[in-house]
Amino acid sequence: MDQNELKKAVAQAAAQYVQERLHEKMVLGVGTGSTANEFIECLRPFKDQIHSTVASSEETKKRLLALGLEVLDLNSVDEVSIYVDGADESNEQLHLIKGGGGALTREKIIAAVAKEFVCIADQSKYVPVLGRFPLPVEVIPMARSHVARAIVQLGGDPVYREGFITDNGNHILDIHHMEIKDAIGLENQLNQITGVVTNGLFAARPADLLILGTSDGIRKYTA
Repeated sequence: MDQNELKKAVAQAAAQYVQERLHEKMVLGVGTGSTANEFIECLRPFKDQIHSTVASSEETKKRLLALGLEVLDLNSVDEVSIYVDGADESNEQLHLIKGGGGALTREKIIAAVAKEFVCIADQSKYVPVLGRFPLPVEVIPMARSHVARAIVQLGGDPVYREGFITDNGNHILDIHHMEIKDAIGLENQLNQITGVVTNGLFAARPADLLILGTSDGIRKYTA
């Protein structure tokens, strides 16, 4: 199977996982990106059984509303039962790099609220060491240069994502050429830099379940 077929396979597997766990008044969190978009389409056959959702981006919100699903503001929700989202990279501890699509802050907030975080990805995203994919950092615009200098001191090569504004009105720096062996430590270091909103390392709160599409079929990994 090619990469698109693998994305569809893991999306279908995640939709089945959610359907088996549906309950009254369940709130489903939905992420952002091409794999998450496939997941949304897989919800169509049982959309009427889903009580409500929360979305990690304006684009995802539009897709969920177009499907006829209710989308709630996270502030009105006590708990998200399951949050399903893709990743740009995952290691065997289910520490993730996310944010290639620029929605990392809202994704991280929903992951923090979620009782269960399910990551869906194809086999190319499963790596021994994080960092081949550039690590996104969302920054307050006026702090961009300050944050970039601090990242250089940490050994990274920050690149401004030109022409991109997050749903929160901020900028993104993508950190290249950094081998991330201590994901939790780096996540905390980056978040301590003044002007950083958050970064795309999901290590302090990793995924609970990784549904991985491989040439040999679907594989599931738990933290």
